Amino acid sequence: MKLIEVEEFKQKLENNTDVLIIDVRECWEYEERNIGAINYPLGELPQFLDQLPSDKTYEIIVHCESGRRSQQAAKYLKQQGFSNVCSLKGGLKSYF
Repeated sequence: MKLIEVEEFKQKLENNTDVLIIDVRECWEYEERNIGAINYPLGELPQFLDQLPSDKTYEIIVHCESGRRSQQAAKYLKQQGFSNVCSLKGGLKSYF
């Protein structure tokens, strides 16, 4: 599983890098605190596949609170054919 360190993640955000960032936490968690990513909860991720880029090489970074759910999400997306997916190491706990 490819992980992205928080420093590299922050650089991508600061540089407005063309990347899709998905928060896979539950909606109530997202409402409490978020960084502006798209919120597709892990359990509902399959129903959002048609909203993801048709270019399966497009860079996608998934995150959650601690990194566990986002690793599951990244694995699932890879199984669906997305080749450029990584998970934020340590999740939002490492970000803030």
